[in-house]
Amino acid sequence: MANQEDLVFLPLGGVGEIGMNLALYGYGTPGNRKWIMVDCGVTFPGPELPGVDLVLPDISFLAEERKNLKGIIITHAHEDHYGGLNDLWPGLNVPVYASPFTAGMLEAKRDYERSRTEIPVTIFKQGDRINVGPFEIEAIGMNHSIPEPMSLAIKTPLGTVIHTGDWKIDLEPSLGPLTDEHRLRQLGDEGVLALVCDSTNALRDGVSPSELEVSESLTKIIESAEGRVGITTFSSNVGRIRSVAKAAEAAGREVLLLGSSMKRVMNVARDIGLLEGIKPFIEEDEFSYVPRDKMVVILTGSQGEPRAALAKIARDEMRNVSFVAGDTIIFSSRAIPGNEKAINDIKNGLIDQGIHVVTDSEALVHVSGHPRRNELQQMYAWTRPQILVPVHGEAAHLVAQAELAEQSGIPNVPRARDGRMLRLAPGLPEVIGEVQYGRIFKDGNLVGDYDEMGIGNRRKLSFVGHVAVNIVLDSRYEFLGDPEVEPYGLPEFDDEGEDMGDTLYDAVLGAVESIPRTRRKDLETVREAVRRAVRATANEVWGKKPVVTVFVTRV
Repeated sequence: MANQEDLVFLPLGGVGEIGMNLALYGYGTPGNRKWIMVDCGVTFPGPELPGVDLVLPDISFLAEERKNLKGIIITHAHEDHYGGLNDLWPGLNVPVYASPFTAGMLEAKRDYERSRTEIPVTIFKQGDRINVGPFEIEAIGMNHSIPEPMSLAIKTPLGTVIHTGDWKIDLEPSLGPLTDEHRLRQLGDEGVLALVCDSTNALRDGVSPSELEVSESLTKIIESAEGRVGITTFSSNVGRIRSVAKAAEAAGREVLLLGSSMKRVMNVARDIGLLEGIKPFIEEDEFSYVPRDKMVVILTGSQGEPRAALAKIARDEMRNVSFVAGDTIIFSSRAIPGNEKAINDIKNGLIDQGIHVVTDSEALVHVSGHPRRNELQQMYAWTRPQILVPVHGEAAHLVAQAELAEQSGIPNVPRARDGRMLRLAPGLPEVIGEVQYGRIFKDGNLVGDYDEMGIGNRRKLSFVGHVAVNIVLDSRYEFLGDPEVEPYGLPEFDDEGEDMGDTLYDAVLGAVESIPRTRRKDLETVREAVRRAVRATANEVWGKKPVVTVFVTRV
């Protein structure tokens, strides 16, 4: 089989984690495969990555395979599926295929970030077919919480793979398209080799509620609210924002959008005709002229982002917009794992102001854009794949879908994880190798790995602080003036009330004076002795060892 053409699936992100989705499909002989990339997403840093702006997949594998990469297809414009393109595409420089909305979002993102990268995008939408290298790819309309999502039917001489992207089955969405059951059934009739399928809600039984039900619930809350109503949701959920805007109009209320990301999304939506029939939104400086019971504010910050509009409202820091006791704010979103504390802090800030907070535990104000178990089984029945590959999830989600697929009678359910090359055909599916994968980091204008970006040292500084010491010795290797000691991020006093700077200063003097003058000629010996003395003294009085930088100069 060594020289036989094969079809392989190689995820570099999103399989074993939620976010940072990037999948490669390869066709050809080992060592000479042609590749396509499906999605190029990011994830967001937690407090363990101080200063990092974005987390991107490591695509080092493609450094040698660059000439064999034939194109990138983006399934939809969520950050975890397209957010890495601006930073990773320049090193690839291959054709990109995406829907009109995704293309518009990519351009808006480029402008907002003032990126010099211009990525030419070929429009690719539901029903279109393209040939990319040895692959024939068809876009299949799906329903999700963003405009124009698609699944991909990837046809090769060894069989057809359906890469679902993110999807759900919603027969009454606020914004189309419907998941294309007819085409998926047709593909099932023609024969599907593998279904590479979203696992996000594989632990949840039943069927996701419809957006129509959410819309009706939000309408009732808006109509019955006595004061202003604020609704925070994901900026990309254009259908939800449309529903809120219609409900507000029916209740005789004006609508204000707050948050730069939400405004960018809605500008793109307007440009491609998704806001037809929606009354124009008011401007921020008009807020104070609208009576409280005639106002709805749709705002960013549903995930507790500290600089988003909602967080500023909770801190009462917005210049032109404020909420008061008796007003209502609805969290029309779910908490992404890891954001719970930040979200709760904002909720408490709002509640402390007397604002009524409504979440999905109290009313139907949000529904996921991903399939639950019954919807997954429906997809299996439509497509009838020989192989099911769970993706887009952490280990618990992947295993839950694998078990469901086996219970549903799918004959082959291999274990896929980031970095593992899975041969889909010919023969039974199996992992045939591993490649380099992992994470790289965007920090300001630069992108690099953990060490290159200094993240480890930055983390250490955040825990133990820094002490800078400057020593000048004269020609006889005696002090020329007092040494300078500058502690930063250390306690000001020790437990006996002694000034920490003075204590460390004494340690510097003692370290240098303990070295015979003949040995002080070796400035590195002086530098290391001082460094050790400062760390040891700090540890003795504080219990922690700071990072210490020592400069020694002889004049």
